[in-house]
Amino acid sequence: MTIDHKAQDVESILPSIRPFVSRQQLAAMIRACNGEEGNFFRGRMVRLAAELAAMPVTYGQDGLGMDAVAHLHYLTAGSDWYITERDMELGTGLQDFGYAILNGDDEMAELGYISIAELVAHGAELDWYFGLQTISSIKDGRCRRLALASGPGYGATSCSDTGSISL
Repeated sequence: MTIDHKAQDVESILPSIRPFVSRQQLAAMIRACNGEEGNFFRGRMVRLAAELAAMPVTYGQDGLGMDAVAHLHYLTAGSDWYITERDMELGTGLQDFGYAILNGDDEMAELGYISIAELVAHGAELDWYFGLQTISSIKDGRCRRLALASGPGYGATSCSDTGSISL
């Protein structure tokens, strides 16, 4: 069953999703809402608003470490941020929490506070196709892709429980 999302659905949720998406990306999504696949894009924006409202707030996954679930994924050339908790004040984006991988450096990636407001202000894009995943599964997937891409000459033999490559 397909739900027909109307323009007023999107207009009503824009204030709640605006702080989580860059102006450029939001403008592109709004244009897409009026295109041939508009119903898909309107539906995705409505789902994002619902996901944000249901997302754990700061300290909501405290103590889970690598078993914390990432709800949002932001990316820019070579860097990824996986958000596990949003700021208690929905939409401020000042004290979100998650896992950051800067410049593709998985070895130095870490859990910590992330400002979504700063990410979107500096051009990071929200991954509209990201699905809920634990940080450990994200690390493991990245490790396996690197090991496959590196080929047998690289010397990577396996991925450990922490998602790092064993040589």
